[in-house]
Amino acid sequence: MIRAVKGSILKYPAILLASVLILAQSCSTTRVIGDRNYRLQSNHINILNGDRKNPVSVSDLSPYIKQKVTVAWTPGYSIYNWQNGKGGKWDKFVSKLGKAPVIYDPSMVDRSCESIASHLEWMGYYGSKVEPRIDIHKKKVRVYYDVTLGKQFTISEFNITYPDGVFGREMSRCLGDITIHEGDRLSTTNLENEMNRLTLQLRDNGIYNFNTSNIYFTADTLGMDGKSAKLSMDIREYPRGSTPADAREFRVYTMDSVSISLPLSMKFRDKRLSSFNLLKSGNTYSQSEISKTYNRLSGIRAFSSVNISTAETSDSTVSCNIRLSKSKPKGVEVGLEASLNSELLFGISPNLSFYNKNFFHGGEVFRASFMGNFQFKKTGPKEYIHSNEAGMALSLSLPTFLLLPDRIFTGNNIPRTDFNLSYNYQGRPEYTRHIISASCGYSGYLGHKQNIYYKFYPLQVNIVRISGADPKFIKSLESNPFLANAYHDHLDIGIQTVWTYSSARGPLASNTDHFYTRLSFDASGALISLFNNTMKTDANGMKCIWDTPYSQYLRGELTLGKTWTFGRTTNQAIATRLLGGIGYAYGNSKELPFEKHFYAGGAYSLRGWQARTVGPGSVPLNDSFVIANQTGDIKLEANIEYRIHMVWKLDGAVFVDAGNVWTMNETGTGGTSSLLNSKTFLRSIAADWGIGLRVDMNFLVLRLDWGMRLHNPVPVDGPSGWVNPAMWVKKDGYAIHFAIGYPF
Repeated sequence: MIRAVKGSILKYPAILLASVLILAQSCSTTRVIGDRNYRLQSNHINILNGDRKNPVSVSDLSPYIKQKVTVAWTPGYSIYNWQNGKGGKWDKFVSKLGKAPVIYDPSMVDRSCESIASHLEWMGYYGSKVEPRIDIHKKKVRVYYDVTLGKQFTISEFNITYPDGVFGREMSRCLGDITIHEGDRLSTTNLENEMNRLTLQLRDNGIYNFNTSNIYFTADTLGMDGKSAKLSMDIREYPRGSTPADAREFRVYTMDSVSISLPLSMKFRDKRLSSFNLLKSGNTYSQSEISKTYNRLSGIRAFSSVNISTAETSDSTVSCNIRLSKSKPKGVEVGLEASLNSELLFGISPNLSFYNKNFFHGGEVFRASFMGNFQFKKTGPKEYIHSNEAGMALSLSLPTFLLLPDRIFTGNNIPRTDFNLSYNYQGRPEYTRHIISASCGYSGYLGHKQNIYYKFYPLQVNIVRISGADPKFIKSLESNPFLANAYHDHLDIGIQTVWTYSSARGPLASNTDHFYTRLSFDASGALISLFNNTMKTDANGMKCIWDTPYSQYLRGELTLGKTWTFGRTTNQAIATRLLGGIGYAYGNSKELPFEKHFYAGGAYSLRGWQARTVGPGSVPLNDSFVIANQTGDIKLEANIEYRIHMVWKLDGAVFVDAGNVWTMNETGTGGTSSLLNSKTFLRSIAADWGIGLRVDMNFLVLRLDWGMRLHNPVPVDGPSGWVNPAMWVKKDGYAIHFAIGYPF
């Protein structure tokens, strides 16, 4: 009996992984910390008098606890306690693999109380009290911070004084933008925000020798009703900590010399470099122009760092020196995705890219990429079926907006003009397909926060040729108009635009809270259709260019994603994604081109299935394809994933995926349906759950996911689609995926 259980565990890695985690959790987490030490298990903040008038949350105060603690049940604690106490190689290995427990430090509790109280005063709660309570149980400590919010004051009067003369004239222009007003709540937060805002505004107007330390705030609560305060803002010509004898008259400064220095080994054209720089000799000094120039130069990938320094050259002029460091100009990037399902269909997708970040010595980025997608399935002792896909792509990105002068782009970010050319070969058992693609357009960030990224390609061309089609495959398409109309030679000429918004600046990080949305839209054939009268018509009634029908369609896709981090530190996260897409063929096309269809399954979709093995709707796998190739006109998908740090560089995940693809026109037979409607929707949903392992190498994340099917799409009048747990590790019950990077 024992042998049978052991054999089952070794046979199924999912059960083995779960067993290891359970074993780790069953071990002590305090055995090796010493007799007089205690493990800090948790911190808790209780706000005793919080209400709608005092909207302070625990998350506002948690960052000010000085001694942090990770999740109490992480396996790392238990593995650390596997040490035998002899200090040998085993103990060193286990201590590196596991996670040392946080030893409770009473002095850190006192510092935390002071830090929380100080932050509350900064928020406008004066005289707050923070009292700790310590709960000790079996060498584990829980710390409770009981917070009593202090008194708040309302600004009853607000007075401003400042020097006359040149500064007075500049200051008078800023008074209308002051953010502090009578009736506002008094808080250091608001005062500091106004100090920073006013300082930037004045420095943008040329007052180079003005700083936040020249602003003095005084709040008077004496003689008031205990709820109000008189606030004064006094601007002085000497900084805090100095005396009137140190005063310097505020002046409007202009830019003197502006120099740019590069490493001697770096070649970069002066004209291009000058177009990125907004700082010009003779212009009024502006702090924002310096920040913009820094951001623009930092966006040129040929520079690893940008340093801008300024210095006074006289009573009213400033010199500027820009020092640029050279980035590694050339490099290689490697990617890999692999999957295996319960029917032993194995797929692997490698890709390799070479890049040059200063191709023409003007910040141009050239990239040559090679990709493949190979699927194999053993059908007999010496028989295999396979599907091969290979391609290459060339791209050139220029740091300019072609057809428009550089001088009109004076923001934080430099737009780019992109040229792309690619060839893709697909050799399947049923047919061979060749796709040549070319596009040109623009990309970049909108706004100084880099929250909105856009791509706009006013010209996008795809030439698709199908050859070597199996006669049996061609015959099978006669009964399926959806596929028959999708598989033919065609020419695709249109536009594409993609807009991405992220609450996190720049690339998304897995360990930070963020929200993102991505909207893409394709339109093809609309402009060409204006010239239909000049075109030839083929036997199917389709207008042709160079004897090839052109496609006419609209296609859109929307993705919404949100990641929450939580726990005492950011070693836990819940990531979610909602995705929807739809394509509509019209005019010269009866169906979308096949390469524009939606599909589900794979390492970045429904992980209980391999790519293109789900749908459309409740329609079973099409036996016209030896290797599954299920697609649709509509796609809906939802994903949720819980992520937690385990030990060393290993992270774990538990996930649930649900969704499917559907068609605009019915392709189902025998009671199945490929349509999306209220009657068939729930029963046509494919759902899976699974566990994952990630190796976070900082510069990349290696990911292994084991997805097990929860619900198979079934007809309305068919049997239940719910999958018995006993089938999760059997045929048609799971898929394994290896990939680089997070799924969403």
